[in-house]
Amino acid sequence: MKSQWYLLAGFIFTIIIAIFAVLNVAPVEVNFFFGTGEWPLVLVILFSTLMGIVIAGSIGVYQVVLLKRKMHHKQPEGPNKSDKPQDENLNKLDEKHGP
Repeated sequence: MKSQWYLLAGFIFTIIIAIFAVLNVAPVEVNFFFGTGEWPLVLVILFSTLMGIVIAGSIGVYQVVLLKRKMHHKQPEGPNKSDKPQDENLNKLDEKHGP
C-alpha cells in the first residue's frame, strides 16, 4: 500500500511539473561552462527536474547497495555464532509459510 502512495505522489508531482513547464515556454539564455545558449524554458525546467530525479535516485541506489554489502559481509560475532537464525519462532515461521 505504501508503494501505491509513492506512485500516486510521483504521478501528481509529474503532472504539476508538466503543467508548470508548458505554461513557461519563453526562450531563456542558459550559461554553460563553455558558452551560452538559448533554450525554451520548458526544456530547462524538464531537464532540471529529470537531473534532480536521476541524482536523488542514484544516491538512493548507492545507499541500498552499501547496506546490502554491509549485511552480506557481516561476520558472525563470537566463536559460537552461526549463519542460522537463533530465534526458534523465526524458524517455525519459515517452515510454516515456506519461501
